[in-house]
Amino acid sequence: MAVTKSRPKSAKSTAKPGKTPPQAALQPAGNAEVLTLAEAATFLRVQPDEVLPLVGLQGLPARQIGTEWRFLKSALQDWLRSPVPRPSKQALLAMIGSWKDDPDLDDMLKEIYQQRGRPMTEDHA
Repeated sequence: MAVTKSRPKSAKSTAKPGKTPPQAALQPAGNAEVLTLAEAATFLRVQPDEVLPLVGLQGLPARQIGTEWRFLKSALQDWLRSPVPRPSKQALLAMIGSWKDDPDLDDMLKEIYQQRGRPMTEDHA
């Protein structure tokens, strides 16, 4: 009596030859892992609410898709390797200019000089 080998039912492929199964098409290629905001925060070892300010202030690479944020793990690694960019003179002046109309600025300056034990103005005789 001849014995024939047959595949177990669980091993049968339902995909058509030459077609990529949908779940395989969704898998990232190589090291291109896409992270959510929470996963990116975990990877960077910071709180999730600290990640989005880094996108605007320090150029953290990210994409917003609808209301969700996505981060490429390899791009985060490259960002960590790169030096922190120095702000331009124009950016610094804009930031300083934002304090111009602050009603508490004079009081803060007086307190700073007082703590340092120095007068606000120095006499140059």
